[in-house]
Amino acid sequence: MTARELDAAGITDPSLRDAYLRCRTLNARHGRTFFLATRLLPPSRRPAVHALYGFARHADDIVDEPAPGTPVARIAAALDRLAAALAGGLRAGRSDDPVLAAVVHTAGRHGIEGGLFDAFLHSMRMDLTVTGYPTRAALREYVYGSAEVIGRQMLPVLGTICDPAEAADAAAALGEAFQLTNFLRDVAEDLDRGRVYLPADELAAFGVDREVLAGCRRSGRAEPRVRRALADQIARTREVYGRARPGIDLLHPASRPCIATACTLYSHILDRIEAHDYNVFDGRVSVGTGRRLALAGGAVARSLWARARAPADEAR
Repeated sequence: MTARELDAAGITDPSLRDAYLRCRTLNARHGRTFFLATRLLPPSRRPAVHALYGFARHADDIVDEPAPGTPVARIAAALDRLAAALAGGLRAGRSDDPVLAAVVHTAGRHGIEGGLFDAFLHSMRMDLTVTGYPTRAALREYVYGSAEVIGRQMLPVLGTICDPAEAADAAAALGEAFQLTNFLRDVAEDLDRGRVYLPADELAAFGVDREVLAGCRRSGRAEPRVRRALADQIARTREVYGRARPGIDLLHPASRPCIATACTLYSHILDRIEAHDYNVFDGRVSVGTGRRLALAGGAVARSLWARARAPADEAR
């Protein structure tokens, strides 16, 4: 995060600036697609977005990247400490934690409900014990906390042209769409962690179960029935994008290019899976840097145009 962004956001305290920088680093390291899109936001809005995503990545790392051999109970205890520290920070309006300081500051400044963070941490705890989901309804509990609440957290930062409640469902749907896309892209990695996020009953309709997926992981090839099942999952995910896209027009004009670009980039991952013949077992399917920049190119002009039309404090 540049000094210009922090200055534009009115963040002057040195320790708080360091906390925002840590969150930006976490976002840049783990979320390359969304990080690219955030460059289209006015500088004053970027630090808060990085704080929210940085916190999410920090919690996710506790669950997904522990030291080898770390007992589940110890990981759960680390999440509990994080939750307690966050709750204390939100009550006090400040935190000395080098990551939480930024998210607590963002939550207070933008009036983000503490319950949204509770729901997120609940889903992170689910990853410690839940290894599969029998139905989409069962998966929704996890996706609500792991993704939909992030869309809702983002709304006060991005701004809306209507009552934020009118845009909340679409924002949640976009978070859901991004998460479902990640599930499809990361089938192999999730299998390696012992998890399957695709609903078991929907896979079973194509004769696919965990064992079949594991066999594809070992061979590095997708069986025909798995390709059909993944095609079905992609179609379902595109329906969620369809519910989310109308919400982009409800955002503040200065924020629309960022979210529209993120939507385009993430949905293009589905295109890449299809182009790879649904083989998500021989390496992560991704949108190359050049292609990501090309897809984002048109949004740069829209972003500059929106900033030019915005009031001075919005354009900073």
